[in-house]
Amino acid sequence: MTALLTALTAKVRQTAHRTPRTCACAHDAVLADRDDATVVRHGDTVAKAHAPGTDPAELAVRLKVAAALDGTLLPPLDETAILLHGRLVTLWQAGTPVDRDDPDAAPWEAAATLLARLHATPPAALPHPLPDMRGPAKAARALARMRDAGPHPAAAPVERAWATLPGWARAEAPAPLPALLCHGDLHLGQLVRTPEGRWLLIDVDDLGLGDPAWDLARPAAWYACGLLPADEWTRFLTAYRAARGPALPPDGTDPWPALDVPARALTAQTAALAVAKSVRENRPLDEIEQAVVDACDRMAALPPELAPTRTK
Repeated sequence: MTALLTALTAKVRQTAHRTPRTCACAHDAVLADRDDATVVRHGDTVAKAHAPGTDPAELAVRLKVAAALDGTLLPPLDETAILLHGRLVTLWQAGTPVDRDDPDAAPWEAAATLLARLHATPPAALPHPLPDMRGPAKAARALARMRDAGPHPAAAPVERAWATLPGWARAEAPAPLPALLCHGDLHLGQLVRTPEGRWLLIDVDDLGLGDPAWDLARPAAWYACGLLPADEWTRFLTAYRAARGPALPPDGTDPWPALDVPARALTAQTAALAVAKSVRENRPLDEIEQAVVDACDRMAALPPELAPTRTK
């Protein structure tokens, strides 16, 4: 066990036993141990060590936003991060994640409703200064990881697809629309159910101001790549519109002009990470990874649609 993991485990145990909530005293569980995050659970408490180089001021604002939007975002147990072994650490109440083995029970409606609520939050009412949403920056880092990994035949279509994107989607320029509050890295792993039965969004590392269509882009990309069934995509889209999410035009209007560029960027990001992993593990792409690369090949031949001006 690394020094960080040892210290993080000790901290989560201490917090679990010093809060008024009952601790079940189950074994410590390492939920994630990656370069960009280490997450440990003890009882009903979770400790997260954020990525090296995380900006303390930006994380502080993101924690304040999460505390202010309890009911949409999981609030932190403490709005102040602590420093352990050079890493910023935050503490959270544990929740039940989405069951990966039961795709029929995926909470698409809850995810869409929470996003619509997040996007509709007036930025002026939130703690400032709000940082930028980090979605495009993460996509650009994925392309950099692919390039650093070394040559691979699948890299070429990913690069061609990336080159078709406007500068804002590649983190080279501000987004053209008025910036709204965004999650920045939405997928079903970013939802937990509380003991009271509420679904909430977690992980504030990429939270900030940007184009809210980015938060719809991953399921849109999966749908376009044939990896998300049409009925699940329709459930998600319908619920977002029913909750008056501002990223999309009204019901009955084609959503793709708003979603096309972010969905292309998320497809390129996913493909780039797949190629980098393939090189690192010295293995061919699997079926799903190849499907995303093939989508990049198709994207490169067609220019992105022009997104409309948001009026909400």
